[in-house]
Amino acid sequence: MSASRGEVRLSMIVPVLNDAVALRSLIADLRHAEVEIVVVDGGSDDDSMTVAGGADRVVSAPRGRGTQMNEGVEVANGEWLWFVHADTRLPNGAVAALGERLGTPGWGFFAVRLDGESRVYRIIERTMTWRSAATGIATGDQGIFVHRELLSAVGGVPRQSLLEDVELCRRLRRLAKPRRIPEPVVASSRRWERHGIARTIVLMWWLRFRYFIGGDAEALACRYYE
Repeated sequence: MSASRGEVRLSMIVPVLNDAVALRSLIADLRHAEVEIVVVDGGSDDDSMTVAGGADRVVSAPRGRGTQMNEGVEVANGEWLWFVHADTRLPNGAVAALGERLGTPGWGFFAVRLDGESRVYRIIERTMTWRSAATGIATGDQGIFVHRELLSAVGGVPRQSLLEDVELCRRLRRLAKPRRIPEPVVASSRRWERHGIARTIVLMWWLRFRYFIGGDAEALACRYYE
């Protein structure tokens, strides 16, 4: 029998789209952890749904991380929600480090390390961690976690196709200061490797700038995924 809401302290919500290989590794990272794993598929045509059989709950939703994350929240039983990308790896101790921060309702995120070997990735990951600490705004690569009550107070995860993580943090930081976990989660560097480091950095900063001055998230998503 599956646990009911209120019996689970922490639910990890993983939006996926053709992420079978990465998802298998993520589920393996959590095989001994006390966390409910909720996989939300956005229409994969690979083996993601088969691999997701190793999770506690598996649901489908229209494609788009914001929409998928909200669907995960609806079916998750946890008092705390932890949003993790499928291609994120969780070093030993990550769940324990998070558990130590789950006191009164609040929210937060991890430091980040990239899995690429180039020295430039060390600079990028330090910049990401510094920026999030300075601004209180993290990216989805940093494993954002939030108490269910606080998430409800800001209206849930923004239902947008891009920068839903940034918008969620903007809303949450108006209510509470984030809790930062210095132990890093490991994020994939595949987008930088596929599209080029300089080009990807410029694009991401341009997208964030456009969004902060009022750009439409859906229009920016089209530029990001083209």
